[in-house]
Amino acid sequence: MATGMAGIAGMEEARFSVAHLDRITLHYAEMGPEDGPLIILLHGFPDSCLGWRYQMSALAKAGFRVVAPDQRGYGLSGKPRGVASYDLDELADDVIALGAHLGETQLRVIGHDWGASVAWWLCSARADHMDKAVMINAPHPAIWKKAMQSDRAQRKRSRYVRRLKLRILPEMAIRRRNYQALVDVLRMSSREGVFDEAEFDAYRRNWDQPKALTSMIHWYRALLKKKLPDTPSPIRVPVLLIWGEKDDFAETSLAKESIALCERGGSLFFKEGTHWVHREEPDHINDMLMLFFHSDQE
Repeated sequence: MATGMAGIAGMEEARFSVAHLDRITLHYAEMGPEDGPLIILLHGFPDSCLGWRYQMSALAKAGFRVVAPDQRGYGLSGKPRGVASYDLDELADDVIALGAHLGETQLRVIGHDWGASVAWWLCSARADHMDKAVMINAPHPAIWKKAMQSDRAQRKRSRYVRRLKLRILPEMAIRRRNYQALVDVLRMSSREGVFDEAEFDAYRRNWDQPKALTSMIHWYRALLKKKLPDTPSPIRVPVLLIWGEKDDFAETSLAKESIALCERGGSLFFKEGTHWVHREEPDHINDMLMLFFHSDQE
């Protein structure tokens, strides 16, 4: 079983397994019928498959086969060395390989935070593998990176990214007091009560896996090194963007700029939602997810 998942509400029915892919080993949680339409759920920083506990059971009950991996560098999944191993192309190809392992070449993907960045990149750079995608509180990575440099408000929100660019010091600071800095960030960036102590204990065990913390931070370091287009190409994959407008980490204007790239895009904004809106408004969001993916079953 995944580290620390036992007894956490919403994960009781999850089946845990490991996909030994040619490129990486990915640990994942799964719910729903094995012959159901596949949906892959991609978490962000500093999350894990646990972050989808409010979506997995609802989608599974609707007949979908729901698979939520710990992405590379996280939890019990593989942690290759070096910043280059966490390039967006590597992360996107992991998802394609996992889908093929599960018998699907046309992917339905839901991503949050960094997982949504991977979903955006799949739609931009690997569109031939994509059927539909949902992005939650993350702009297209090219728009995000550009805004970190040129948009004053976003520069302020992204100061932590520049700090993570440093070597060794971020890891030392984050590990202090049993990862209290990460726990504080999760608490302060969400509505009260969204996270509980059982979850924090599970997260601490994941963060404490060998090489995990450095691998997680390498996602940021790799983005800062990557050359991305100033003007991303139009996206033809059907996209649903979900956004909590009280996000501490990204300006809502970046969400609107991102969905404008999509030729077949829809959006759902929550004025009182935070970066963790999928945890705060699960019923409404789950209904929209099922509506968005429903046509795949017809």
